[in-house]
Amino acid sequence: MSGSFRARIHPTAVVDEAAIVPASCQVGPFCFIGPEVELGEDCYLHSHVVIGGPTCIGRNNRIFPFASIGLEPQDLKFHGEKTRLEIGDHNTIRESVTIHRGTPGGGGITSIASHCLIMAYAHIAHDCHVGDRVIMANNATLAGHVTVEHDATVGAFSPVHQFARVGAHAFIGGGTIVTQDVLPFSKTSARRENRAYGVNAIGLERKGFSPERIQKLQRAYRTLLVSKLNTSQALEKLKAEPDPSEDVRELIHFIETSERGIIK
Repeated sequence: MSGSFRARIHPTAVVDEAAIVPASCQVGPFCFIGPEVELGEDCYLHSHVVIGGPTCIGRNNRIFPFASIGLEPQDLKFHGEKTRLEIGDHNTIRESVTIHRGTPGGGGITSIASHCLIMAYAHIAHDCHVGDRVIMANNATLAGHVTVEHDATVGAFSPVHQFARVGAHAFIGGGTIVTQDVLPFSKTSARRENRAYGVNAIGLERKGFSPERIQKLQRAYRTLLVSKLNTSQALEKLKAEPDPSEDVRELIHFIETSERGIIK
């Protein structure tokens, strides 16, 4: 255990000698840390946590019982290749969460940024990329190759299809089946027949968006969702507006770069 000679490791925990566990970390009862695992400073593994590698985890992460992190992906095309999982700082990973390493066909890396809350029984599959301050509620699941941009929320029991994208600041209501890209700044819900139904105004306000900034997004969404224009026509109208805000430009770019189509 390189660098771990003063770490608080419970006597029932199994930590491979090649793992890097700083002295400031705490490893609870019956945890397993395999080779090629590196923990940052001040990580706290409660108990019964399993971490395989290659996995690099940043500082100040709290991982709760029965979480399984960095094990092989659930992909029949995977044949033991050396792929990675990278996790940033200040994340909370709750009970029975599963997070898998990448695959060669998806770039070889699964990544989670910082300040995320991954609630109980959530699943993050191979080659997913999760941005800063993302919330995944209980039993939310990301299939392979999913991108979730910063400040998004994926509601409880919401599965996200392979290769789909969830835009920044988007809010997905509980039980929503996501098969296409979720627009940034939007609310999408199964209660609305899995449709987007406007701007995530409450969430944006909580993140410090000014009323004027939210109003500009609301006007853009009325053009996109409420007008009788198709998506291409709505985009042309939005791009023709004088001095569109940076948020509206981000929305336009997200739609133009969508490969699976967007939820409207």
